[in-house]
Amino acid sequence: MDATRVTEQPTSFERPQQGADPAEARGALLRTPKPPGSPALPVQARADGTPSGPATATPCGKGKDGKGKEPPVNGPEHSQPAAAEPGAHRPRPAPEGIPPQPGADQERAPAGQERRTGRGLPPGRPMPMRRDGDRLRFVGAATRRIARGLDLDEIVMGLCRATVPTFSDAILVYLRDPLPVGDERPTGPVVLRLRRTDRIPEERDTDGVPLPPAFEPEPEPPALTDLSSLTTELCEVRPGGALNEVLRGVRPVFADAPAARAALPELLGENGEAVVPDGRHAILAPLRGRRRVIGAALFLRRPERPAFEADDLLVAAQLATHSALGIDKAVLYGREAYIADELQRTMLPETLPRPTGVRLASRYLPAAETARVGGDWYDAIPLPGSRVALVVGDVMGHSMTSAAIMGQLRTTAQTLAGLDLPPQEVLHHLDEQAQRLGTDRMATCLYAVYDPVTHRITIANAGHPPPVLLHLGGRAEVLRVPPGAPIGVGGVDFEAVELDAPAGATLLLYTDGLVESRLRDVWTGIEQLREKLAATAQLTGPDHPPPLEALCDEVLDMLGPGDRDDDIALLAARFDGIAPSDVAYWTLEPEDSAPGQARRLARRALARWDLEDLSDSVELLVSEVVTNAVRYASRPVTLRLLRTHVLRCEVGDDVPQLPRLRQARATDEGGRGLYLVNRLARRWGATRLSTGKVVWFELNRV
Repeated sequence: MDATRVTEQPTSFERPQQGADPAEARGALLRTPKPPGSPALPVQARADGTPSGPATATPCGKGKDGKGKEPPVNGPEHSQPAAAEPGAHRPRPAPEGIPPQPGADQERAPAGQERRTGRGLPPGRPMPMRRDGDRLRFVGAATRRIARGLDLDEIVMGLCRATVPTFSDAILVYLRDPLPVGDERPTGPVVLRLRRTDRIPEERDTDGVPLPPAFEPEPEPPALTDLSSLTTELCEVRPGGALNEVLRGVRPVFADAPAARAALPELLGENGEAVVPDGRHAILAPLRGRRRVIGAALFLRRPERPAFEADDLLVAAQLATHSALGIDKAVLYGREAYIADELQRTMLPETLPRPTGVRLASRYLPAAETARVGGDWYDAIPLPGSRVALVVGDVMGHSMTSAAIMGQLRTTAQTLAGLDLPPQEVLHHLDEQAQRLGTDRMATCLYAVYDPVTHRITIANAGHPPPVLLHLGGRAEVLRVPPGAPIGVGGVDFEAVELDAPAGATLLLYTDGLVESRLRDVWTGIEQLREKLAATAQLTGPDHPPPLEALCDEVLDMLGPGDRDDDIALLAARFDGIAPSDVAYWTLEPEDSAPGQARRLARRALARWDLEDLSDSVELLVSEVVTNAVRYASRPVTLRLLRTHVLRCEVGDDVPQLPRLRQARATDEGGRGLYLVNRLARRWGATRLSTGKVVWFELNRV
């Protein structure tokens, strides 16, 4: 049989056995107790389901019936009775869809003995393949089982389950550690790790009770009882060694070949020789992927079984080739999935900020576990004046391209937010950026800015579903926001609206994957979301808003089976706000007396808040920052103090240039103001505004 014939497998052989459950992983083969006087071997079944055995086999060959008819090809290894008797022994089933060892009627004596050796065969023991057609059917079914695996473990398990017990009694699979990916060239020595072993287990009944003496199987040879304990887990392939030469040869070899006899001790270790039976009862098959050898498989048969034949080397070669190529593809797929997952993770914020006066929670669900990339994103960006920008967007599609475009738009939105542009201006620039990326780069986006001091929120929308506001009393409303056109259309003006954001309320921003699916339209989903929020708020009472994280989980629970057709991005913001009694605000003329006036105003505010312990530090830092602002400003300078979990001071002027921290020389008369701020403040920074800039610093409250 040549190699070309091995690759042409018929596809109509795999069929479920009569009375068996085709969903069972290893098939379903049952053995029933033998009545007195019956043959020692179980009844075989043909491919058409009719029983066949030594007493019913159809004669074949001119020397037997003189008609020259070919004998029928055996079907499954054992036919199943209509109903198994209680306590009937259930041996290890054969793999689903794997053809049985054919030629059973030709190789058995009428008394249940193997004709070549004269030994008695245990009930249900697979028989060797004797025809090329049988091997083709076996290889076809086995390779289909191997090809069903998607990841590395499934492919290796498919190889083991396809070969044991039909082709061999045990198998050891070694793979390189680590496995090379694609075209990368691994460095260091080649190390093989024992990935998986499989063998026919000790036979017991279905309840785990030892079999009666009449049905007790023959004891298993010690060589196959515990493969993992007799072999080493790691094996280093020495350059120029015997194992290296066998692996380089790629072709499977019998264990009694000179090259294999020298390579097996290196592969299995010192005690590994006890695993390999004498003669041609073992095959060592290298596993070669697309570019290099990635491992080896060792097929083992018990000494009482017929030895492997020359054509079995071709079978082992086919199994090894299909398994190696499948492992190669699985490793590449795993790397691609890892890259996609890392790309998506870096595109989304790793952690949400903790701005003053607002608490945040988020969720992201991909459309499918096998493709964890998409175009949905969310973001929360701190702005000057203790404000925060809330962004949620959705790029069309959920592919690597959509994720890349999403990352560019998100970066653009962060840059525009840093300029403190109004929400409608941010969407306008995002629209221009999308047009520069391509003609078909479409996305929806909602951009909102929350001010905890004024308890107001400004929202602009670009074709995105409207947000839902959950009030403290439990009432949920869909905010009336102009829908606008999607980003990327071009030539469209965006409109912003300013709404109240009362303390204790929760704003929910989301993408259309949460409210739209094949089972419902978007407005039906929005109404269901509103009802879900209202029902959740009723559980905690009118005076206590629901916990933010639990609220996000409850919202996602509204998704039923079949509802997840798209990615889902969810951003929830709980508005705590800053009470007016915790805010102090002044306007100072750009005069030389402004620093002294700022110190006095700050001292009075700290005394009113019982924070006199911070007076010295605050007066010094406020004086330095206001002095720098007055020196260059042409319009009034603003000073604001905010009392939250920290004390925050903000000084604004109309000069767009940002100050920079520098080390003053000993002869310099100035330049030490920011140095003092950097040493004494908990945090500090400067942000450019459309009307100038804001320099701020924070101090811990004692």
